[in-house]
Amino acid sequence: MEKLIITVAPTGAQTTREHTPYVPLSPKEIADSVYEAWQAGASIAHIHVRDENGNNTLNLDTYIDVVNRIQDKCDIIINLTTAGGVAMNDEDRLRVCELGSEMATFDAGSMNFGSDVFLNTPNFLERLAIKMKEYQIKPEIEIFDVGMIENTMRIVKKGLIDPPFHFQFVLGIHGGMPATPKNLLYLTENIPPSSTWSAIGASKEQLAINTMSILLGGHVRVGMEDSVYYRRGELAKTNAQFVERIVDLSRTLGREIATPNEAREILGLVQSRNIKALNNVTGVVK
Repeated sequence: MEKLIITVAPTGAQTTREHTPYVPLSPKEIADSVYEAWQAGASIAHIHVRDENGNNTLNLDTYIDVVNRIQDKCDIIINLTTAGGVAMNDEDRLRVCELGSEMATFDAGSMNFGSDVFLNTPNFLERLAIKMKEYQIKPEIEIFDVGMIENTMRIVKKGLIDPPFHFQFVLGIHGGMPATPKNLLYLTENIPPSSTWSAIGASKEQLAINTMSILLGGHVRVGMEDSVYYRRGELAKTNAQFVERIVDLSRTLGREIATPNEAREILGLVQSRNIKALNNVTGVVK
């Protein structure tokens, strides 16, 4: 099997200090947490940012602050959320692409999301695909249910997303597919055979889905966006704890861990890039 790519998702849109006092929220906290995860073995950082009150934001200044802090310390692949939360403005979501990160999320359909609705219309998804292609960003195609694969392939047929594709299966969200081994296996069997994929098991299913992903030849995402507990009744104190556990588990199961540059090769990324170089040409979401 190819080496394992570990993505760390340190913050997310839903995790608050009421869930855990350890979730990183400020730019410095997020960057420090990503750096620790990189030291532990993560090769991709999936970034959400918050404002000074801890609320979700798509403010580009905040993204730039976080990313510059990370890139001052390490060469981890930056994967920016284009969602930010379930109620963000389409134009602000599209503008995230102007930062030119190596990767960004492509949430491939609308769904109930807990007590809310996460809206991704066909028109918006086409516009997002066009924007990502313009800025040479690799979409991380987020799949919460099997119909989202078909949504994606319709856009692929229009020439708006180029292979090789990378899918992120997000299981266990209320409103999406439950985090079961059968569901994960079914999803892996319904994507183009040359694709790479990773998987998430939200909350208590995180480790089980991570383990299956390692065994099936996929990749994994961990972090406080997806689960705040290291084990039953014990909060994780750092995101690096989750990464360290996966590194140990993967090596026990016979798979070595990909460095960021090895992950770039596996994913077919064009090159590493520094967001600092784009600061003077990028508009800012206020």
